[in-house]
Amino acid sequence: MDKIKSAFSGKKANIGYIVAGYPSLEKTKEFLENLDESTLDLVEIGIPYSDPLADGKLIAQASFETVQNGVNTDFVFDMLESCKAKVTKPLVFLVYYNIIFAYGVDKFLKRSVEAGVSGFIVPDLPCEECEEFALKCKELNLSLIPLISVTSGSRADGILKFGSGFIYALGAIGVSGSKRADEDRIKNLVLELKKKSNLPVAVGFGIKNKDDVNEVKKYADGAIIGTQIVRLFAEYSGKDLIKEIDKLF
Repeated sequence: MDKIKSAFSGKKANIGYIVAGYPSLEKTKEFLENLDESTLDLVEIGIPYSDPLADGKLIAQASFETVQNGVNTDFVFDMLESCKAKVTKPLVFLVYYNIIFAYGVDKFLKRSVEAGVSGFIVPDLPCEECEEFALKCKELNLSLIPLISVTSGSRADGILKFGSGFIYALGAIGVSGSKRADEDRIKNLVLELKKKSNLPVAVGFGIKNKDDVNEVKKYADGAIIGTQIVRLFAEYSGKDLIKEIDKLF
């Protein structure tokens, strides 16, 4: 939790999303080992999954290809453990609960701690069913980052009850990579969440470039880019990849 807090300390956070193992585990490891040279303050790592319901076409395809290439949860944990000594910035998993449940909840949490992961974003775990998992996370000082969209503001109190780390405000109606919702609507959501919680609020979904980032940072505590970063992973490597990602922020 403290590492996540540091991402927002004294600045507006730059947050990126990647698919672990896309286009290869070696490339993911190389990127993470060079992360300190990047403008990113926190990275969400998607564990590849065959049915990623929150993801748009590009990320879903990247995840599907990675699964087809044989990358599984154990491979992701092994890769993270092998490079965690070189990673100082916070990492969180964006992971579907089906993966956690199939792996074994306690085993998944234990390996997450060993891999240096600071928390989780779990799109398919509704607040009405998250208490047990949230309490297990809290015992291990892991954050359960709440997702709240412009259409779920009425459920915010329930969603925030077990949330920690930061609030992920969904800036689009639909899957990742979708067109951003009306700016006033997103801004009002963020302002309402700030009234309800002391957690920093970052906006993701529909954030594609520096102009989008600058716009949401006027009222939010951070900006999240996913689809465009995954696209760059298919085209660039090494320090060139870091430079191209930095251009987005």
